[in-house]
Amino acid sequence: MINSSASSDDSAVATAAASAGADVVRSLYGRRLTRIDKGAGDFATTADVEAEKAIVDVIRAARPDDAVAGEEGGQQGTADAARQWLVDPLCGTLNYAAGSMLVAVNVALREGPAAVADPFSGEVFFTDGTSAWVRRDGEDEPLAPTSATSLVDVNLDPPFINRPGFRAVDLLAHPAFVERFRPRVVSTTLALAWVAAGRRAAYVTDGADLTGSVHFAAGIALCRAAGCVVTGIDGAPAGAGGQGLVAAADAETHGQLMSMIRS
Repeated sequence: MINSSASSDDSAVATAAASAGADVVRSLYGRRLTRIDKGAGDFATTADVEAEKAIVDVIRAARPDDAVAGEEGGQQGTADAARQWLVDPLCGTLNYAAGSMLVAVNVALREGPAAVADPFSGEVFFTDGTSAWVRRDGEDEPLAPTSATSLVDVNLDPPFINRPGFRAVDLLAHPAFVERFRPRVVSTTLALAWVAAGRRAAYVTDGADLTGSVHFAAGIALCRAAGCVVTGIDGAPAGAGGQGLVAAADAETHGQLMSMIRS
């Protein structure tokens, strides 16, 4: 992982950018917003678009030569640039549009520092690539994952890439899961920040390689830096060619979930 004065500066950029996006998301909450149809039941809102603009403005001002891949604005700069920022300005758009405050603003430098902002708690979870913290009311506290809550967030949203071999919904009915854990479904990758912070024991989702996803990159970076166990649903390291994601607070929790998934 990156460990330099540059990474510290990039961490500040990620934190400032995520905070700027969170300010927009919070300010537009509860208003009647225009929806932009993306097909297959997916959509963006004015809040997604405006938050991304605010995030990109911060990155552009601090790192004008870097590329940016945004969920709404797409690729800005070359896709194979040495430095690329991954931006998800509002993870949990359906929650937000329905009046739920379960959302996240994700900003990550690919393979580097990242930040996840909760617009409504005011918290910003961030990493310089080696350590991870949460900023609350101007104070920074190190993230400390733990499985004590026994709460596991399971993403049930499509696409279900690895079926029939794996279906997240089947995990909820596994007898061992019911005995050991309690399921939660929040439909936002804020849940990954909660794993890093010790508020969730684990997070499980289907998918392909998620490490380069605008939705997941920041949360994965947080979990890794905090010391969580992060793999695909096949148990292999998350990365190129990966399958989905299992992010667990500790090795024991990860092992238990992998045993259930494999059975």
